Amino acid sequence: MSSLSPESSVPRKSPPAVRLRVPTEEDAYAWHRAFDDPEVMEFLGGRSAEVSVYEELTARQRKHDAELGFCLWTMLDEDDEVVGFTGAQPWPRDWGPTGEIEIGWRLARTHWGRGYASAAARAAVARVRAAGLDHVVAMVHPHNTRSVAVAERLGMTLSRTYPNPVSGVEALCFRLELGS
Repeated sequence: MSSLSPESSVPRKSPPAVRLRVPTEEDAYAWHRAFDDPEVMEFLGGRSAEVSVYEELTARQRKHDAELGFCLWTMLDEDDEVVGFTGAQPWPRDWGPTGEIEIGWRLARTHWGRGYASAAARAAVARVRAAGLDHVVAMVHPHNTRSVAVAERLGMTLSRTYPNPVSGVEALCFRLELGS
């Protein structure tokens, strides 16, 4: 049986195979390489972070996984190449949805447009649901159409906006009820 999209006779692509793992110390360097791109960082301050930022971030994620049962997991493609991260963590800033668990994703530009972010985010939603969360939020820059599309593909709905004190832009806060 053929898998055709209703709009055309073009076969639908199946989602890419992604694997998620708790970030290792070495992943700090892999994340740095994957995100050392102005286009990847466009909506996150526009410039690359130092390796030390990723060393701290991966260490914090290992702690989250041990204590909470979820974190920002390293995303691996079919060839076990690190292509980004996805997962959930407590909202880490003093503005926005404080006290909430945010789901997020970041992907190396070389893997954009192939379904990796959506496939990995779906796997992350399943994992945080299994960890007992009843909902998650996602904070997205309003001009980041790719991330808005991922949030919508997950079934998230816009719940409110928050003024970003750094950029001055009203950040979009999407919410997803996970149910039991």
